[in-house]
Parts: sequence; C-alpha cells; structure tokens
Amino acid sequence: MDEKATLHSYLRIRRADLLSKLDGLDEYSVRRPMTRTGTNLLGLVKHVAYVQLGYFGEVLGRPSGVPDPWEREGAEDDADMWATAGETRADVVALYRFSAAHADATIAALPLDAVGEVPWWAEERRHPTLHTLLVHVCVEISRHAGHADVVRELIDGAVGMSAANPNLPERGDAEWAAFRDRIEAAAREAAGRQV
Repeated sequence: MDEKATLHSYLRIRRADLLSKLDGLDEYSVRRPMTRTGTNLLGLVKHVAYVQLGYFGEVLGRPSGVPDPWEREGAEDDADMWATAGETRADVVALYRFSAAHADATIAALPLDAVGEVPWWAEERRHPTLHTLLVHVCVEISRHAGHADVVRELIDGAVGMSAANPNLPERGDAEWAAFRDRIEAAAREAAGRQV
C-alpha cells in the first residue's frame, strides 16, 4: 500500500470509529453536553463533517457547496459543535457521510504534493500539501474520536474503539472496579507525598 492509500485508510477507520459512538443511543444521549464546555457526541460528528469539508474542500480549491454553519444568518457561536433541536441525527449523519465522500473524491483526484491554502493558519504554514492535510485531519479526527470515547463511557459505560475492536483488556465489572481503585489509591498516595 502506498503512502496516500495508507493515510486514507487510517482516515476512514477513524471516521468510522467516531460515527460508531452514536450507535444504540437515544436522541438526548447523543446531544447531551457532558462537559463544562458542552462536548457532546452528535456535535463531535457535526464538527468533523465541517473539518473535512473545509480542509478537503475549500482549502484545496474543491468547494462542496455546503455553507459553513457559522456563516449562516443568525448563526450561534460554535454552531458546528452541537445540533439544534431542529437538526435531526439523520441530517448530521448525512452531512458527515457527504463530507467523507467529498473528502474521498478530493484525495483520489489530487496527488500528495498538491498545495492548498488555509487562510486561518499562520503565514509560514498557510500553503500545506494534501499530504500535510491528510496527516492534520487524521490527527484531528483521532483526537475527537478520543473525546467521543470518554463521553460515551460517561453516558452509558460503553468503552473501546468500536464494537468490533474494543482494544481493551477483557475484565469483568469487579475487575474494572478493582483496577480503578488501585489507580485512585496511587493518586491519593502520590498527592499525600506532595511537599
């Protein structure tokens, strides 16, 4: 597999991991803000859709025709980070899939050394290659998939990268509780040694 195919493969896997975090949850659970800053599962999926449309669309001269949510009349701050009551899960998932297809078409059409322009990046970094953008977006999606891992565990206790690949040791509830207790004890012991 060549370098472009390898990067594209990792991008596809991380996309699927993130989207799988919505599986089996009701509307409230996928939208529920789980942190002080409002992090929620459906918002992470929506945000990544716009990340892909930006970096593999506008940045590389291949606009998708989908306007950014923050450019719409009366748009709220961080409109890409959450879904309004009027936006359905199906709408957000369709946008996510569209953004993936648009990104895939761009990646297929351009060589790794194709140069884009990222107006919101510092001048010295403003003209990255497709290769750089692939790495950047893979890292960003991985970061948000990690956020989604934690948010999903907080919602219903589901853990792991995906149902097909949990990537965790097999432990029962009692074993996980004992493991957590050992970590808690070590944290308290270390804190007690603070000078």
